[in-house]
Amino acid sequence: MANPKSTTLSAETLWPAPAKLNLFLHITGRREDGFHLLQTVFVLLDFADQLRFQITSDPTIVLNYQLAGVSKEQDIIYRAARALRQIAGVKQGVQIQLEKNLPMGGGLGGGSSDAATTLLALNNLWGCGLELSELAEIGLSLGADVPVFIYGQNAWAEGVGEQITPVELPKRWYLVLIPEINVSTEQIFCDPQLIRDCPPITIRDFLAGQGHNVCEPVVTAQTPEVAAALDALAALGAKARMTGTGACVFATFDSEVEARQAWSRLSAQWNGFVAQGLNQSPVHEMLNKT
Repeated sequence: MANPKSTTLSAETLWPAPAKLNLFLHITGRREDGFHLLQTVFVLLDFADQLRFQITSDPTIVLNYQLAGVSKEQDIIYRAARALRQIAGVKQGVQIQLEKNLPMGGGLGGGSSDAATTLLALNNLWGCGLELSELAEIGLSLGADVPVFIYGQNAWAEGVGEQITPVELPKRWYLVLIPEINVSTEQIFCDPQLIRDCPPITIRDFLAGQGHNVCEPVVTAQTPEVAAALDALAALGAKARMTGTGACVFATFDSEVEARQAWSRLSAQWNGFVAQGLNQSPVHEMLNKT
């Protein structure tokens, strides 16, 4: 992936922060510091949060939105902008707007993707000139999933999520259901029933059909809403799976028609959406056109 170029994109430019799905999730061990060692595949979706950035001469970072229960200092977008500003020695500030489409606590990577888009956009708009690897290092300090969105490609990930190998995946369509519940990742990873010793598999194993989500039975035992969403998809004859530590679940289809037909049978009872898998983040497509 080429590094982002400097450009003069407008303050009215909408910067997407795409969702992701974990097509499988294994835990292969645990480090001495308590962090879990993972294997997973991330696929990016054409369903996203949207951000706007207005650069200011006043050296402050202003958030023109408020997420329920999240203070400014806790907000990962603010933390990303502040970290980049400090590391790059930026004298300017920014006003940030957010259109939040991805559910919080849903396993779609919304916060991590927001942080990555913030780093990519402000690296461009502030003229920082940092390499993708440098932005990914900042991103990793904010969350294990952020580097995947920084590099902007579907990926096989290991370690705590920072060991990333790009993978080419068939372009599929996904029906995603959003149960009306937030799942605490910390709570799931602390659960004694969680399997933490999966034998490692290879990318070839995954492409041959191996892999499942070890968090799924733990989450469904605690949250009947997630179990019901999985059952709703399975009742259509679809292979249903949870993404990340939940709460969102999904089924995969070969065509948009099939995905939307399935959604039409569930949309009266469930929140959700249909999206296509991407090979490249739309943020990188924007930057590479400049």
